[in-house]
Amino acid sequence: MLASGTDFLGISELLNEDEVLAQETVRKFVNNEVSPIIIDAYEEAKFPTQLIAQMGELGVLGANLPDKYGCAGMNNVAYGLVMQELEYGDSGIRSFASVQGSLCMYPILQFGSEEQRNRYLPKMAKGQTIGCFGLTEPNFGSNPSGLMTKAEKVEGGWLLNGSKTWITSGSIADLAIVWAKLDGEIRGFIVERGTQGFSARDIKHKLSLRASITSELFFDNCLIPEENILARSQGLKSPLRCLNQARYGISWGAVGAAISCYETALNYSKERIQFGKPIASYQLTQEKLVKMLTEISKAQLLCLHLGRLKDKGKSKPAQISMAKMNNVAIALDCARAARSILGGNGITGDYPIMRHMCNLESVYTYEGTNEMHTLILGQQITGIGAF
Repeated sequence: MLASGTDFLGISELLNEDEVLAQETVRKFVNNEVSPIIIDAYEEAKFPTQLIAQMGELGVLGANLPDKYGCAGMNNVAYGLVMQELEYGDSGIRSFASVQGSLCMYPILQFGSEEQRNRYLPKMAKGQTIGCFGLTEPNFGSNPSGLMTKAEKVEGGWLLNGSKTWITSGSIADLAIVWAKLDGEIRGFIVERGTQGFSARDIKHKLSLRASITSELFFDNCLIPEENILARSQGLKSPLRCLNQARYGISWGAVGAAISCYETALNYSKERIQFGKPIASYQLTQEKLVKMLTEISKAQLLCLHLGRLKDKGKSKPAQISMAKMNNVAIALDCARAARSILGGNGITGDYPIMRHMCNLESVYTYEGTNEMHTLILGQQITGIGAF
């Protein structure tokens, strides 16, 4: 799926022309626009907002949503490859695209009205309207069913009170997809920037996902217009469907980070001379490279098969959990192995490895922790819930 020998199993031969084109286009974007600026953005803890319009032009925002709403209409394999290439650049860049498409545009498509779709989706696809997804709360992460944000029906709409945390793009978002309890049932609402009582505050001092905006959201007697409810959302299953979309993209994205680390370590090991010869000639280094490439190849196959299942409407949430759980874990292992090959140089910003490693620590946890996905699979296998 990538050049430089990373496609060890010839998986590229299983891709169609549109899928290859999507991957190559985004790869060029990452190489030309992301890679040259990302370390500065990471060190300065700033999201490169200048990339948003370019991402919109490329069609990577909501890429696998219907083209009738201005989206690219890609199949799920092409979309996955796009996520892989974006995270090859940085997890923060992929996170932005993933949240915009899977967690903001997707719920409007699935649970919103036709008027809401036509109003928001075309501008969101172009990057002209930015969204964020408000589910996680200070006291409720892995157990979102306990969320405490509440909506109350009042004259003229809905009164919203509560708070959210760990929200990607929160402070730059033009709208938030907010999940709240209405008469005890979880429902979705579109909360627009400028709504009285709605505010956002960035989370500072992050040591991971530094080139990404992460915020807290606050709702103090926010009056949400009647027409801004996602009328077809009903219960916890609605936000979980959105999370499934995001987790699918993450499973591909993590492979991109792993590939970046592997390629960096491979190239470095051929050039770094110790004891009179390149360190790639030593058995222990070769063992690390072999393990990395093997795990990447297995993860690629898992993603590709899952994408084909998804395009047929046959993928299951537990299968997506397996891919997210496995691929992020192997990406972290690859980052750590690559760092060891580079020695002290591996911790510098001259190479992407430590940045990927720190980012992946967050990816390992968000959109369902590794432990939660393990328990989802355990329940699927045994029929017994262990939550």
